[in-house]
Amino acid sequence: MMPQAPTSPAPIRVLVADDQALIRRGMAMLLDAAPDIQVVGQAADGLEAVQLAQQLRPDVVLMDLHMPRKSGALATREITASLPQTRVMVLTTFDSDELVFDAVRAGAQAYLLKDASEDEVVETVRAVHRGESRLTPQVARKVMDQFRLLASRLNERRDEASSPAPPQPTAQPAAQAAAPLPGQDPLTEREAAVLELLAKGQSNRQIAVALHLAEGTVKNHVSRIMQKLHANTRTELAVLVLGRKPAP
Repeated sequence: MMPQAPTSPAPIRVLVADDQALIRRGMAMLLDAAPDIQVVGQAADGLEAVQLAQQLRPDVVLMDLHMPRKSGALATREITASLPQTRVMVLTTFDSDELVFDAVRAGAQAYLLKDASEDEVVETVRAVHRGESRLTPQVARKVMDQFRLLASRLNERRDEASSPAPPQPTAQPAAQAAAPLPGQDPLTEREAAVLELLAKGQSNRQIAVALHLAEGTVKNHVSRIMQKLHANTRTELAVLVLGRKPAP
């Protein structure tokens, strides 16, 4: 009996969404030229992007932000909510604070500007498919600045919550004391280790190997960390860690 030839891994299935036909087709040609990537569809606006994503179930959606009928951020939110296995990477001309934060909170795993190199775009598709997060330096700085501010406010609230309560004018049962503020549940030592590796862009599988854990255990840790830090995506967790470190 002849030995079976090894099978090649399935290509990364990509949907390209951009209202500019020239850019959309150019990106499709660029990605299709990669041996491990297959463009399965093209969308000319946000509404079509959602419809095609639900129909085609791609691995990665390359998403513009300024599009007619439905913005890229709204399309990203709908796609990530209904298709948890589909990851979205933003490729846009704009890097305004509002657009960046909208995209990250909507669930985008990566945010690139259209002046990125061809190799950077292709490699980011692969990285996002592996579960990693990527941000261009100028976008990362904006997000880190915002999360530094959020982290500072959270620390202030923690300090207020841990300070001694003022004496009560009348007797009051302990159950009627002020309830703890959101975000007060600290990370365990293991969760902190998982978060540190996640912030370095490592996938669940890589974290599992590094910490000698089952991949399912890592997923559970990541979910719990998201709950504790009120983050919606791995990208938010990564930039939150960076935001807590002293600015250079």
